[in-house]
Amino acid sequence: MADLTKILGGNWSPPPVPTPLPLEVQFADAIRRDRRIEVPDKIIMDGVVHRFRSDKNAKRLDRAGWYAAHADGIPHITFGCWRLDFTQTFKADVGNRKWTPAEEMAHLARIAAAKKQRDIEQERDRAVAASTVEVIWSGGVAASPEHPYLKRKGVEPNGARVTGDGRLMLPLFNSDGELTSLQYIDDTHGQGEKRYHPGGETRGMYWMLGTLDQPGVLYIAEGFATAATIHQVTNRPCVVAYSAGSLVTVTESLREQMPTQELFILADHDKGGIGQKYAEQACAKFGARMVVIPTLGFDANDYAQAGNDLMLLLNPPTEDWLVPADDYCLQPAPIKWLVKSWIQDQALVMVHGPSGGGKTFVVLDWCLRIASNTPEWAGKKIKPGNVIYLAGEGHHGLRGRIAAWKHHNKSGPLKMWLSKAGCDLNTTEGYRKVTDSIKAIKTTPSVIVIDTLHRFLFGDENSAQDAKTMLDACANLMREFNCTVILVHHTGVSEESQHRARGSSAWKGALDIEISIVPEKSGVPMQIVQRKTKDAELPVPVNAELRSVEIPGWFDEEQQPVTSAVVEIVEVSVNPEKKDDKLSKHRKLFENAWSATGKEERDGKPYLSKSGFVQYLIDNLELTEASAIVYTKPSAKGKPISELLLGQIIAHVEHGWMVIDTVQASAMLISTSIK
Repeated sequence: MADLTKILGGNWSPPPVPTPLPLEVQFADAIRRDRRIEVPDKIIMDGVVHRFRSDKNAKRLDRAGWYAAHADGIPHITFGCWRLDFTQTFKADVGNRKWTPAEEMAHLARIAAAKKQRDIEQERDRAVAASTVEVIWSGGVAASPEHPYLKRKGVEPNGARVTGDGRLMLPLFNSDGELTSLQYIDDTHGQGEKRYHPGGETRGMYWMLGTLDQPGVLYIAEGFATAATIHQVTNRPCVVAYSAGSLVTVTESLREQMPTQELFILADHDKGGIGQKYAEQACAKFGARMVVIPTLGFDANDYAQAGNDLMLLLNPPTEDWLVPADDYCLQPAPIKWLVKSWIQDQALVMVHGPSGGGKTFVVLDWCLRIASNTPEWAGKKIKPGNVIYLAGEGHHGLRGRIAAWKHHNKSGPLKMWLSKAGCDLNTTEGYRKVTDSIKAIKTTPSVIVIDTLHRFLFGDENSAQDAKTMLDACANLMREFNCTVILVHHTGVSEESQHRARGSSAWKGALDIEISIVPEKSGVPMQIVQRKTKDAELPVPVNAELRSVEIPGWFDEEQQPVTSAVVEIVEVSVNPEKKDDKLSKHRKLFENAWSATGKEERDGKPYLSKSGFVQYLIDNLELTEASAIVYTKPSAKGKPISELLLGQIIAHVEHGWMVIDTVQASAMLISTSIK
């Protein structure tokens, strides 16, 4: 038998099996890795829920964090935070031993049984608590303004009561006006320690200080002292939501009860930004207004007690809302660009084109240049910045496109982040997912791309109402991050819809800039055409091609190099005299048709309907109806409407075309006035 010691260089023994860390250490590390809350000072593994301070910046007696740790069976810990409204579970490492299927099933059954038991106990506790707090509240004594907490905060009782041991007592009601719980405030040590009655239902419950007898705004605030301060200063009713996490559900309940009521949330400016985050969500979803206390770490009560004018903050003066035009134009306000003439800073932009037409390649080219600090695109200056690319599809292809672009352009590191999947951006959950993810990378984006729109839209793109919710979400992103939002969208299927976005007309109306990608066809390169800009002149269309690029180090299953494509700007040689002569004939034909069909106008510009143009062609050029219709198709290269659209002389409006070239429009209107 061979001597293995000579082969192995000595006696051999299997490597030692690593010893798992103690359960307390594993559980603490799991909470630490989550990064959303602090780690509790001690973890007790008795399966019971324990509360702890989840934020080191929170008040000393704050107990928003909680955990329940189990050492028996499959060791695990479930933890979360009521303020951040999340729950997480971690299963401990027990070494090389794998759980048997029976153990896994027993573990799942245990969790399900525990959840069911918790639900039963919770309902029972709530019922008991509701009866108990009714008795306690009825037996309470009306609070005096001299109560230590009220005196320290400088607010009136507003109907608050006091327990037998001197604690301040505040009620929590549901939308039916039923008392569900109580909040007790113990100010013995001047800390304002707050506790809810055990077992009572608190989430989404509230208390309104004042009444809505007179029309006007209804304020919403987190805590009692904050709400009482707002009520005293404004003499308007204010709802106590009791926590930042309840702002959304409380606002939803109020909106359902009062669909037309003006709601106004005054958000705390806490160091973690929790109050502002939930206030923004409530406003975005339920149409409320909001103001954030300007001083970091302050709520409305802190702000007022520091000597600031809370009324002025809530109702800023309107004397200078209207200003003289001469004064208005004194301060220069040039347009800021990310890509000069094409992508405006802090604007809503849409790039549309047919499926497979190259729109994502073009948008990627812009974004990668911005993210890599590339100085220009098509001779236009670029402002560098951070890019968030929300990709709803084609993630495998995006990897290759970005790798090919970096290699082809010899790019360095990119200040760009991509999403792993799409989400419903125009819902509370989807919007929160996007904003939380952006804030987690601790960078401020210059651009947020949504590719494609329908992958992030909950609803129907043809519905004006659904379009509005998406546009509102985009506006909130622009406002929250002071950035540009680019929507990548498809065009319609028919020939006539190839130069406009698919779906509701609300999309176009809300855009600052609209860009159309016209695919390569019959040897004519791809065209990048700006169809609309609110604040500047339309730039000259840019021609481009997709060039194949081999990606270094990428091979397929047959070890063949993998390729992708990049956008390259190209020049198209055209005989100017011939082109101008042909275009002038199309201009004249359009002008004659407009004159012969009634000289209609839209927004002070010449407008020609499709039906009128077709009839003019039949009557004057003796064309058949079918031939006349061909003259009107945007895709019919060389025909009047196609060439006038590409030449930016006209634009598609309603059921016809409006002259957008200022020189042409003026000439037509002047000729009308002379006649």
